[in-house]
Amino acid sequence: MTCLPARTDKKLGLVIDLDTCVGCQACVTACKEWNTGGHMAPLTDIDPYGGHVDGVWFNRVHAYEHTTELGGRTVNFPRSCLHCETPACVTVCPTGASYKRASDGIVLVDEDKCIGCKLCSWACPYGAREFDTDVGVMKKCTLCVDRIYNDNLAEEDRVPACVAACPTSARHFGDLGDPASAISQLVEARGGVALMPELGYKPTNKYLPPRARTGRAAKVDAPALEPIRAEGGFLGWIDRMLSN
Repeated sequence: MTCLPARTDKKLGLVIDLDTCVGCQACVTACKEWNTGGHMAPLTDIDPYGGHVDGVWFNRVHAYEHTTELGGRTVNFPRSCLHCETPACVTVCPTGASYKRASDGIVLVDEDKCIGCKLCSWACPYGAREFDTDVGVMKKCTLCVDRIYNDNLAEEDRVPACVAACPTSARHFGDLGDPASAISQLVEARGGVALMPELGYKPTNKYLPPRARTGRAAKVDAPALEPIRAEGGFLGWIDRMLSN
């Protein structure tokens, strides 16, 4: 069994806004592109254009249809490692390959120690572990440790690839252990929640729930369009034919 640090200096993690996520998969592809040459590289793709597709993805987006009294809506739900405070995937590891860093709370895998027993994947209730069948080891989201600590990047770019790529700013990154941080204040203001807190693993990542819909259409101040006048000649004849 692998031990957990008694405390961590920081609790780096993600906050995902389910109200603004549009399910565009930009975070998924950006994660794949960055990490296939990063800390846990390569992210294997097997038979990508065939009938038996397999491979490693650290981030996946699921779509759910939610029905309320005001009608239905699509909720896009990104899923990756939650970097729990008390991760079961770490404590069940027999070799110490899975571990939690005391400096920032990030959960990582040491591939040199991993024997591919899959105990961590069975213990993780969030389905965040990925088994690379090509090399026989477990892999997972690293919060882009080779990016967030990269002094060769501009400071504004030292965020996980998924955060940098999100076109709707639905993904946020920071220290959730600091109540004064911008990301902690966002969670407080929007009522951010942990995923399945009843399990007791204390996920660091948080989700901002979708805002309630009012059922009122937005007010449009633009004037109504003038009706199109029928043209004469050949173009007018085409317009009349297409209008029938």
